[in-house]
Amino acid sequence: MEEEVYRELAEGLLNPGRLYARGEAMSRTSVVPARSGVYAWYFDEVPPGVPTEECRVGEFGTLLYVGIAPKAPPVNGARPSRQHLRQRVGYHFGGNAYGSTLRLTLGCHLAGRLGIQLRRVGSGTRLTFTKAGEDKLSEWMGAHARVAVVLDDEPWKLEHEFIKREVVPLNIADNAHSPYYLSLRALRTEHKKRARELPIAS
Repeated sequence: MEEEVYRELAEGLLNPGRLYARGEAMSRTSVVPARSGVYAWYFDEVPPGVPTEECRVGEFGTLLYVGIAPKAPPVNGARPSRQHLRQRVGYHFGGNAYGSTLRLTLGCHLAGRLGIQLRRVGSGTRLTFTKAGEDKLSEWMGAHARVAVVLDDEPWKLEHEFIKREVVPLNIADNAHSPYYLSLRALRTEHKKRARELPIAS
């Protein structure tokens, strides 16, 4: 990615002129663009245990995570994802930990504070914080999370470069250089292991 292009796109994530709240993203008339792009999550309350040294701090809070919609096209020729920003941001705000790595990560950090626990659900292959727990997590995100977006037809290129250059402690993919990488993986592994040892939640 050319330096000038990167700087122009990254500026919209690092110094966003617009941040979306949960209510705006989840409403039937969502104002989040139904387009391809990159999203950056800011938090006015940092989850317990998350290091923030050198993180970008904006008007709303601290930048901790970035993501994209859609994913990069599969190299095996399989059908590419058709998901867009409105769908993906909405799911992060109101879905569950099985389909959202951001919700899984936040829930693992907030389990003690919110009184939630990762569990096996359904047939036992999916791991979520159960409906009650996911509702608590959604409420917390509604109070403390805001998201900025930039439009980009090939968002995976910007995301890769952004993670390489910026400090985003809650990302795992492409972020092995982060000082928090190993600790984050260990935390998620611990919660998943504990969940698989428990019976399926009713």
